Amino acid sequence: MERVPAPLSAEQRLARLFDDGRPRHVGTGWISGVLGIVLGLLALFAVLCLHFPHYLTLPELRSAYPLGWVRLAIDLGLLAAMALAGLSMLLRRRKALGVAGLALAGAALALGAGGVAIPRGQASAIYLGLDWFVLGVLTTAAIFVPLERAFALRREQGAFRRGWLTDTQYFFASHVLAQVMSVAVLAPAVAVGEALAVPQAQAAVRSLPVVVQFAAAVLVADLAQYGVHRAFHAVPALWRFHKVHHSVEVMDWLAGSRLHLVDVIVTRGLVLLPLVVLGFDTAAVYAYLALVSFHAVFIHANFAPRWGWLERWIAMPRFHHWHHGAEAEARDVNFAVHLPMIDRWFGTYHMPDGRWPQSYGLAGERAPEGWVRQLVWPLRKG
Repeated sequence: MERVPAPLSAEQRLARLFDDGRPRHVGTGWISGVLGIVLGLLALFAVLCLHFPHYLTLPELRSAYPLGWVRLAIDLGLLAAMALAGLSMLLRRRKALGVAGLALAGAALALGAGGVAIPRGQASAIYLGLDWFVLGVLTTAAIFVPLERAFALRREQGAFRRGWLTDTQYFFASHVLAQVMSVAVLAPAVAVGEALAVPQAQAAVRSLPVVVQFAAAVLVADLAQYGVHRAFHAVPALWRFHKVHHSVEVMDWLAGSRLHLVDVIVTRGLVLLPLVVLGFDTAAVYAYLALVSFHAVFIHANFAPRWGWLERWIAMPRFHHWHHGAEAEARDVNFAVHLPMIDRWFGTYHMPDGRWPQSYGLAGERAPEGWVRQLVWPLRKG
């Protein structure tokens, strides 16, 4: 009886569509083709945001955009996307990359490009953060993709490694579902925090300079993060959700996005709670949120900095890579996100001299592919 071949994954189907087996280095049309697709897609999303601002953009950002510059950026992005796609078509034997980039740019042009008139209307009670996703890609990728290429830990590892499509879906969902996160995390944390608040303690905290409050907020939040994180490893019911994050088998700037919705809501809510209870100034809290947004990406990156003296005090990629290591020695270590000294205090610090983990992921188990499948994976029996 003939063996039926396993169905191709979405990543494999995309690889077959776009990859002609030729090299991918500079001058082959691969990089220009990928950039053309990315810029074309982002421009298309930005144009959709202009058409439907009340449904696709965050109210907190909507009124702050300098529209003239936004329109100019969209038009320049479209020109760059078409030029890069055209270059890819000239250089590459298979034209799929270039055609895809031109198709996306053409769709954005057909919808009005940067010249779309902003419709008037009442704000919607329900909205998505598509603009937040566009900004997230532009800022995060612009920093970490060049960083990983210039100072890579594993130079043979490409951007389109195993699981990249799943992690891109997580990155998309975490930004677009900003309202869901706000309602599920921020509202309960603020309500409970205000109920538990001690006015005298809040007054003492607020009397401190904002810079000192920020440093204290990082310490308090990371202590809370440590406790919640360790519980997600120790409690079987919680581990079912947290193991989604540990199912990442290749580490890079996208890997940190892979977090189950339950994991995100519980962890962020319980980390934010003590900051609300202690009454930290809003500026200090926002500064901490900005730090954690950057640092959480940084510690997962395929990046090997040589700042050994700093590793003892600030979490660097090697510290967190050991938390994700598949080796037995990497089990249940390095729970802190920012401050390794917290793991030293509680006996979970692990930083063998000069070594990195050899592999990542779950021992003997592999997660299904795709955000939706991984969303229901922890709910299945067995």
